[in-house]
Amino acid sequence: MFNDIGPLELVTLIVLAVLVFGPDKLPKLIQDATRTIRKIREFSESAKQDIRQELGPEFKDFEFEDLNPKAFIRKQLDNDELGLKEIRNGFDLKKEMAEVTDAVHGRDAESSSSSSASGSAGGAIDMTKKPENPRDERPPYDADAT
Repeated sequence: MFNDIGPLELVTLIVLAVLVFGPDKLPKLIQDATRTIRKIREFSESAKQDIRQELGPEFKDFEFEDLNPKAFIRKQLDNDELGLKEIRNGFDLKKEMAEVTDAVHGRDAESSSSSSASGSAGGAIDMTKKPENPRDERPPYDADAT
């Protein structure tokens, strides 16, 4: 519930509570707050049990945390019935990126060392070289396009 409160913030809250409520009323206030929180928890647990009983035995594994969309999607993606783990494991992103890099540099994936020594092999296009006949002409100006 209060997982993101640090020690300095906790000390600040305690000092502020002592200053606002005073040392006389603070213990009674803490008891009332804990009693209220306990009653709210009991009420929510009894409501959950009532809902589970009303849903019936087919929803015996129903968890209210599954109503959170992120938790529901995570649970469904981890389900082995769909075979998504096999599909996810079938992708090797590093290998695919290396193949794309080799294709861009005009190398074969298997013979990248031999093709770099012999230049561009097998009629592959080298994307790093400039064309042999550079055209310094500008494209025609189109007054209607601007």
